[in-house]
This record gives sequence, structure tokens and C-alpha cells, in this order.
Amino acid sequence: MAHLRSRRRLALAVPVVLSLTASLGFLPAAAQAAPYVESTAQAADAGTYAYLVNTRTDRHTIASVKKAIAADGGSVVVAYEKIGVIVAHSANPDFAAKIRKVRGVQSAGASRTSPVTAAGTTDEGAVQYLSKAEAAKLTGTSATGQEPLEADQWDLRAIGADKASRIDPGSRRVTVGVIDTGVDDTHPDIAPNFSASQSANCVSGKADTTYGAWRPVDADHYHGTHVAGEIAAARNGIGVAGVAPGVKVASITVAQPDANQLFYPESVVCAFVFAADHGIEVTNNSYYVDPWLYNCMDDPDQRAIVDAVNRAQLYAQRKGTLNVASAGNSNDDLDSHALVDASSPDDSTAVTRTVDPHECFDVPTQLPGVVTVSATGVTKAKSYYSSYGDHVIDVAAPGGDKYQVPDTPSQNGRILSTLPNNQYGFLQGTSMASPHVAAVAALLKSRHPHATPAQLQVLLKAQADNPGCPTAPYDGNGDGVVDATCVGGKRVNGFYGFGIVNALRAVR
Repeated sequence: MAHLRSRRRLALAVPVVLSLTASLGFLPAAAQAAPYVESTAQAADAGTYAYLVNTRTDRHTIASVKKAIAADGGSVVVAYEKIGVIVAHSANPDFAAKIRKVRGVQSAGASRTSPVTAAGTTDEGAVQYLSKAEAAKLTGTSATGQEPLEADQWDLRAIGADKASRIDPGSRRVTVGVIDTGVDDTHPDIAPNFSASQSANCVSGKADTTYGAWRPVDADHYHGTHVAGEIAAARNGIGVAGVAPGVKVASITVAQPDANQLFYPESVVCAFVFAADHGIEVTNNSYYVDPWLYNCMDDPDQRAIVDAVNRAQLYAQRKGTLNVASAGNSNDDLDSHALVDASSPDDSTAVTRTVDPHECFDVPTQLPGVVTVSATGVTKAKSYYSSYGDHVIDVAAPGGDKYQVPDTPSQNGRILSTLPNNQYGFLQGTSMASPHVAAVAALLKSRHPHATPAQLQVLLKAQADNPGCPTAPYDGNGDGVVDATCVGGKRVNGFYGFGIVNALRAVR
């Protein structure tokens, strides 16, 4: 499966903004951030590849670049003229090199390292389905006034979401867009709050709003449905409850329909633009953009990916959308200067490389203005898998941790939520932490309808509870080995950012 998971910034975003500005501007490439890897798209002599062509936004430039694309053996799939991003296909192995020389083109490159086929998330481990017999057994454990399976939702109580829903469950005028593998809107816990008019399938890079196109292609594409339930599962006497059970949820599908479920950049560009143009107030991004875990600015293809996705998410911010993303499940220190990436590219042959996350960006989580989320377990300790980093993590939220065992009927430390075909199951990951934050942001937007994305981010940080760095060496899995080092103080630190979000404070 791809990289379905979870992810940065405003006041803390300044260093990233500056570094991105420098990298995406007209400065020559500085010291090489990582070994240059010639992408398969450049070396291939057969097959059609997808490309991102980023240009100035005036009509004359876009028109002339479109002509150049055709002249160089390409075809335009879609042009997002407001942000100057053109998605193109070409079987010409020299296409990228030629199009970069065209007047008005600011960056261009392949969006993948394998050919286009007919039409990555951040959960950690496989889903644990709740059988009908198990569900029936657990149903009787919930207290009066709770949803049938709520006794096993330790995460709601951890952030006061159970109490918050009695005060303000959120406004139906607020929608959270789930950019993911698709959402099963027929699920009885999701159907009451689903917004079909704000949903689409963006897999091709161009939005398809055909009715039902937003749904997962099969039950194995369960990730988006789980995320949607965490955000807005209705309090309707069925199954589970979401953190913000009164807001609406929309589905913007970006995962490839095959078993790998990769999230290519042109799909994500489409999703951010669609969300912005359809009035979605918050997006949840529990993934990293494939095929590169970290996109290094000295590689022209990876540079074009960062440029295109950043243009799209900044456009969404300007239109009033707050983007929330997961930090990842590699237990990486995103404030370090050397990380080993052995997984990229994940759509062909991976090459082990050492990268500096200050120069090679995890997209979309490290883009300016994006809220970056780390994961915690029931004890409020950082989840053993969660990536972290001083001045990188904005806030934290429950993402589950199998080593932190709750006092619940199932004693399962993962997160229980909805799955396709009217099912329920447990997952853990920063993928599960990010939707908790997106939901709290939706509660804040409900209370402060005129708040801008920047103001919402400030409110998120203000209402968070920070446990502070652990006093003992951090050993997430209990094997006697120190797994991570927390840097920072009680107010802000690398494990929790400004703290664990608090839904109850958000509605008071």
C-alpha cells in the first residue's frame, strides 16, 4: 500500500517559507542536498509518462507553453491556469528537458518514475477488522448516551471530544475534505454528514464529479473511510462517533485504483484546487505525495513536484482552506540534517540515499502554512512510529499505539473508526492523528466562521495541551533502546509542537 499517513506551519513555518522561496526562485542550486538520481522517466525510451509543467500565470505564457507541449510530443491533460500548473502526458523521453527551455516555464519534470497506467498513505500496519460478533459484544459496554462502540474510542475522551459534542458538535456550514483513497458515503455513520456536491475523483489530475466517483474502488481502499469516520461519524445511535459529528465531510479521491494505492502529485494538485474552488474549509492529508518520500530541490523532477503541489495548496489557503497533514510514520527527526531514505522512488526501483529534510521536502507536510501533526497514544506519549522535529511539528493528536494499552473493553491501543461496507476496524498511524486535528479545526471554524487559515492555526496551537518532553529517555517500543530525543521546552517541543489538541477547549 502507498503512504497513507499524516503531516506544517505559520510562525514556525517561516524557515520553511524562506527555504522554499530560495529553492523555487532563480538562485543556482546550492550544495547538493542528495545524490542526483536520474528518474526512469528521463531514461526510458518507451511508455507514456506524466509531467508537471509550472509556468507564469498570464494567459499569453500559458497559451504559448501549451503549444510548446504539443510541439515537443506532449498532450495537455489539464491546465490549472490560476496557479500556472499544467499536467501533461508524453512518450517522448526528452520531453522534460525540452520543455524546461521554453520561455515562461519555471520548473518542469516527471511526476512519477513509471509509465502512466489506466485508470502513499500514513497508517502503520494492517487494519484490524471488527467482526460482527466482536462488535455485538462491545456494543453492550458503552454507557447511556454514548454511541454503541464509543467505549472503545479512548481517543475521543483523550481530547475531550465526547464532552465537546454536548456543547457544540460543529456546524453543517463547515466541511472537511478528505484527500485520500475515497470515502464510502453509504456507510450509516458517514451518510448523514456527507457532502456529495463537494466531492470528486482527482486520480487523473482532472476532477471527475460523476456521482459516486469519490468512492473507494474496493474494500481494500479503506483508509479514506476510516479517516472520514474519525472526523465526522454521526452521533446517530450507530457504531462510533466522530470528533466533530455535526460538520460535513467530503471525499476527494487521489489514490491510484490498483493495489499500491499511490498518490501522485498531479492528483493532489487537482484535489487542493478542487477543495479551494468548492468552499471546503479544512482538508485532511494523511499521506505523502508519491513517488518520493523526500523531494530534493537539486533534482528537476522532484523540484517540479514541490513547486506544483505548493502552488496548489497555497491557492487553497488564499481561498480560505486550512490544510492539515500527518508527519509520517518513519520515526524520523524532521529537524535533523541527515535522514536515510531507502524507499524512493516507490513506483519503480528504490535507491538508498541520505537527505537533509531542510532541503529535501516531505510533501505536503513540509509546505508553508500546512499544519503538521504528530501522533500520540493513550498515555499521551509520542507514538513509537511517529516522526517528530523541533520547529517542525505544529500540534499532536491521538493516532494510536499498540504499545500503549488503554483501559477499554478491547484494550486495543489503535483508533477505532468506520470502514467500507458498513464495517468498523482499528488502525494506527499519523494518518489517524491528522483527522483528529482537522476535526478540531472544523470545530474552531464553526465557532469562529470568519477566521482565516492562519488564524485557525493560531487557535489550534492556543487550545492545545503540551505534556512537555519526557523526563526519561524515550523508548517507544520498550526494547531498552532510546528511539528518539525530544528537543524543546514545555510550551513548544519536537514531540508535540504546541501540544495535543483539545476539542473541549475549542468549543468553549
